[in-house]
Amino acid sequence: MNVSATLAKHGLTKAFDHLYKDPENNLPKIMNWADKFSKGHFEGQRKAIRKAIEDPNDPYYPFVRHVVQDIDPEVMKTVAANFFINSNLVSGPLQEKLREKYNCNIPWTILLDPTSACNLQCTGCWAAEYGNKLNLTYDEIDDIICQGKELGVYFYIYTGGEPLVRKDDILRLCEKHDDCVFMSFTNGTLIDEDFANEMLRVKNFIPSISLEGFEEATDSRRGNGVYEKALNAMKLLHDKRLLYGVSCCYTSQNYDSITSEDYWDMMIDNGAYFVWYFHYMPVGNDASPELMPTPEQREVVFRRIRDYRSRKPLFAMDFQNDAEYIGGCIAGGRNYLHINANGDADPCVFIHYSDSNIREKSLLEVLRSPLFMAYHDGQPFNDNMLRPCPMLENPDKLRDMVKKTGAKSTDMQSPESVDHLCDKCVSYSDNWTPKAHELWEERKEQKASQQS
Repeated sequence: MNVSATLAKHGLTKAFDHLYKDPENNLPKIMNWADKFSKGHFEGQRKAIRKAIEDPNDPYYPFVRHVVQDIDPEVMKTVAANFFINSNLVSGPLQEKLREKYNCNIPWTILLDPTSACNLQCTGCWAAEYGNKLNLTYDEIDDIICQGKELGVYFYIYTGGEPLVRKDDILRLCEKHDDCVFMSFTNGTLIDEDFANEMLRVKNFIPSISLEGFEEATDSRRGNGVYEKALNAMKLLHDKRLLYGVSCCYTSQNYDSITSEDYWDMMIDNGAYFVWYFHYMPVGNDASPELMPTPEQREVVFRRIRDYRSRKPLFAMDFQNDAEYIGGCIAGGRNYLHINANGDADPCVFIHYSDSNIREKSLLEVLRSPLFMAYHDGQPFNDNMLRPCPMLENPDKLRDMVKKTGAKSTDMQSPESVDHLCDKCVSYSDNWTPKAHELWEERKEQKASQQS
């Protein structure tokens, strides 16, 4: 870590120590420090945070208090230092240097499948296509993280399978790499008091608990009693003053309930700090294209999430509809890549084609492989940021990249041809295009109005 980053981390720790002595009076002082430290950058974000701190009428005023009062101070200091200092201040200049040197994408985060095994058998789970006997060893995951840190990656996300099947290894990795932040998508059923206590000890692990909506929708897909177990896990995490959130996949069947005001209020009432929304992807030979939302249904999701963001204290990420904030598709190593439990490096967690395996290539060699370079050279795949994906909204782009690079399906049980996958997306793309154009023009008008 360079000198400026070390000083920044020390300053951040001191600032938090000062904050917790008298949170209400010291919160504005922390923002003064942040303003000085930012050197003029992130002006809009800092203005919004200051308003949330100081204005009782701001919807995020209670959210700020939730963070300060309900998260263990040592957990908060660790996550903040690892995320803001290591994963941004330290990594940013290094990654820019490496992108220029190697002319390839360098990711901000890496998604890993520690295992393909799961304690549940959820209907239509895309992860299930890999089978349940694949695993990355502890040493392999450790090596990926070590390589990642050399590229400036300090944020790692576990998917699966059910990552918490590998609880012990996950905790060992948190402990060894205490300068990183680890997040995990999990069904929540394996979170017990012993594990929560271990989370308090390592301080750098954040679960994102998957729900399909309310009890009936969740249990119908995941099994009887899973919804109650997930809520019990959230209560336990809240009682232990740990950081956690929720993950949701919206489909043509559940889009209305999973984006309802009652559902958002339920997540807030259960103490969630964030929610991820993911669009259903028709991945796998047995996928159900009819579960893809219609243009009208996707518009409902688009508008509701933006409405709730403006008035409800919950940080929300709409994976498919937020591309305007990050310049389009983030896969292929531009911001992230996915490594499955067989070691195959996929450009995206939803696009299971690869020309590289981490057991045969270094992480940098993966990022310079033909498939990942095709992503690098093709991004953004569309100037309309509501059509970012080379599969879902631009299926011929993915079809072309996979065929030209010779990438193969990473589905070990039932390999899916790229034509089979992309053909399922053609009508969806055709139907969504006019709606996306309408919404994108609306967004551009809104931005122009705000700037005038």
